[in-house]
Amino acid sequence: MRSADLADESTSAELLEARITEVGGVPVRRLLPKRTRRTVGAWCFVDHLGPTDVALDIGPHPHIGLHTVTWLLDGEVLHRDSLGSEQAIRPGQLNLMTAGHGIAHSEETPASYRGAHHGVQLWVAQPESTRHGGPAFEHHAELPVVEQPTFTATVLVGELAGARSPARSDTPLVGADLRLRAGRTVLPLDPAFEHAVAVFDGAARVDGHAVEAGTLAYLAPGRDELVLDGDARALLLGGEPFDDTVLMWWNFVARTRGEVDAARADWNSGSDRFGAVASPLDRIPAPQS
Repeated sequence: MRSADLADESTSAELLEARITEVGGVPVRRLLPKRTRRTVGAWCFVDHLGPTDVALDIGPHPHIGLHTVTWLLDGEVLHRDSLGSEQAIRPGQLNLMTAGHGIAHSEETPASYRGAHHGVQLWVAQPESTRHGGPAFEHHAELPVVEQPTFTATVLVGELAGARSPARSDTPLVGADLRLRAGRTVLPLDPAFEHAVAVFDGAARVDGHAVEAGTLAYLAPGRDELVLDGDARALLLGGEPFDDTVLMWWNFVARTRGEVDAARADWNSGSDRFGAVASPLDRIPAPQS
């Protein structure tokens, strides 16, 4: 499917096709960033992983200037980081890691787990007010759920339909896992936000446009509701348009090339900036260019 920017940006969806790539040997659909759409609010990276039977094992690697948000539909992943955190995540639970000035982590399939992996890895760009701050990690075993006749929404970040997530957000955001059932669903939206919908399983119609796995439907600010129809599992993302122009390179979210070069040099030299991760997996060096 080709990307389609429909006539009236304020009332129509812009459909963006994923790029197929690989992370740690696992196939993923990279839905964001795109050349024509770098961010949705502060959401700056969306990888739809699986479903796959391949084990997810990504050795210690660094981040700056972002939050990682990990959400599984199937599977189990063990998070380890340089703060000393060691936390398994399972479907229905949320891991959120804040990089700030610098953190390192690994993502591993526990030796006891046998089965498929299916989920999404999301990054959120931190604003100037927090991106130079300290790292942090939080795990949420329970999240608020909105139940309606045609959908169930689990609120990962921010607020939807009166339900607010306890997860950290440094800018106004929303992220929600939607289980759509047959029938017309109308979701309330914040008109100050831009939004996007990605389908995990099945197919949905977003304002009348068919959206399947591998396509992101972008919706410009100015809407107070979203009409969905279909039997599908989907992700709703949104936020106030992010004013800063971010520079994303490898695992870093920065503003200038100098910041990226300094982070790469610090990681490859073993600087204390990122700390050490107690993982049996090999440390991943930063590329040279």
